Order: sequence, then C-alpha cells, then structure tokens
Amino acid sequence: MRGVLIANPLAGTREQRRIDEAVAHCERLVPHLDVVHTDHPGHAEEVAAEAVATNVDTVVVLGGDGTTREAASGLARSGTGRSPGRRPAMVNLPFGTGNSFYQEIWADMPWRRALDTALSGSRPHLRWVDMARIREADALALLGAGSGLVAEALKTAYRMLEVQGRDRYQQAVARTVGEFTPYPGRVTVDGEVVHEGSVTLVNVGGGRYRGGQFKLLPHSVIDDGVLDVCVVGGEMGAQELAGLTRDGRHVGVHGVVYRRGTTFLIERTDGEPLSFEHDGELLTGDAQRYTVDVLPGILPVLAPRRTGGAG
Repeated sequence: MRGVLIANPLAGTREQRRIDEAVAHCERLVPHLDVVHTDHPGHAEEVAAEAVATNVDTVVVLGGDGTTREAASGLARSGTGRSPGRRPAMVNLPFGTGNSFYQEIWADMPWRRALDTALSGSRPHLRWVDMARIREADALALLGAGSGLVAEALKTAYRMLEVQGRDRYQQAVARTVGEFTPYPGRVTVDGEVVHEGSVTLVNVGGGRYRGGQFKLLPHSVIDDGVLDVCVVGGEMGAQELAGLTRDGRHVGVHGVVYRRGTTFLIERTDGEPLSFEHDGELLTGDAQRYTVDVLPGILPVLAPRRTGGAG
C-alpha cells in the first residue's frame, strides 16, 4: 500500500505532538507513506491531485474541515474519468476545530481505532460520498454551503484575530446572534420556489453537521445522490435558531423549510451582495445569487461498515 499523509500544522490546537503521534501510527499501517505539511491555502488540494496522478492508494488528512475539503476537492476533480479501482480513498482525522466530516463518518470513534479500521483490513469499506459544486465560483463543498447566520458568523470570526480554535467560532456566533438582521431572499429547488421573503439562514449540503456542533441538516445522508436544504425564515430569531440547531429541533418549526434536490438557487432580492460560504470558507465578490449542484458519488472515503452507528 502506498499512502500520502497531509497534515495541517495550523489546524485546531496546533500541537505538533499530536501530529507526530498520528504520523507514527500511520507508518505502522502503511508500508510506503509520504508525509506533507501544508504551508499555503490550497496546498492540500494540490497534494491530493498529485496523489491521483501517481496512483497512490490512500490519502490520510490531518486537519479540520477546511483541510479535509481541500483534499477532497483535489481527489474529486482529478479522479473524474478514472476507473474506481484506480482512485485513492480518503480517510480524515479530527485534528481541527469543527471536525464535522469526521463526525459524519466515524461518529465518536477514537482516531487511532478509526485508522486501524480503515487501513488494516485487506478489503477496506468504501463510501462514495456526494459533494456540491457552487457554479459561480467553481468551488466544491464537502459538508455544505449557504447564506445568512452562518456566513455572517464567519465574517465576524475573521475579524477576531485575538481568539483561536473553537472558542473563536463560538464567540463569533454569540456576537453575530446579538446583531444579526435577516435579509430578503428567495430559494429555488429543482426549479420550484420553496421560500421567498425574509431569510435568517440557508444551508444546503450532504453533511448533517456544521461547525462540529450544529445539526443543520439532520436528515441528510452523505452518499444518497441528493443534497438537503434547510431554509429558516426571518420570523425565527437568530438566538432561538442557534439553540434549536444543536440537536436538529428546528426542522418542523413554523417558518422552516426542509427539502431535498439536485440543483439549488439561493438569491438575495434587494440588490445587495449575498454573503455566502462553503465549508467555512467565505466567497468574496458582489454576487447576489449562487447556484449549487450535487456531484453524486464523486469522492471515495474509507469508512466503517454501516451497522446503525456512524454515517
């Protein structure tokens, strides 16, 4: 087995000791392992794309959801057109702040056990995971994309340079909740307008969790060939929404729309730019609308066999 391990030294708690422990554990499981430490934005995507070109078997990602999305984008883009048996499979470890994708795949399994499960068997279990493409930016999303409260909280977090780790996002959410104003918008799913009016939040994707703690899409399945969308109207306050999304209780509440589909159009209707993010990355520019399409089964991911637990 040939593998590449991509480590982001700036993710999460930034503890080199934890990275060293994970590298040592992987080296016992993968006979030929190359280790790459990322040093610039997009580096993980470049390394993953090269892994496809050089017929590597496995890509292990040490980082958070941002690093995982980059690696997944490189694998997805470069793997298109190749036979399934000649594409590297990804396994990610929870070394970041949110770690939502690890939670999707492995639930609360300790990372050492997850690595043993993924890399020790002669017949590893693969899940062919869906991703989303934001047309206007030609960007791929692994967990989700959207507008409203989450995007505004990210804008706040980017300005809070004095705070690091999960505390930064938690404080940003708290600050944003206190000053958030809904925007006028419209959301269309597969050609049908499902909401028009005041908007507090739109989130579309395949992952159930965002930020490692908010269950925005509680019915979503990462490999069912469609994406889920949740639209929260302006009648629900940001403070109430933040509490309900901890366990998915917002679904079914008056003013909340939940749908599945393959193509989604999110618009702001007052002529102002739409704040929009994907997997925790803000999109810049003056766009007033974004289109999101599903890319079904585009990413091979090593996972436990499903017995009612993870995923």
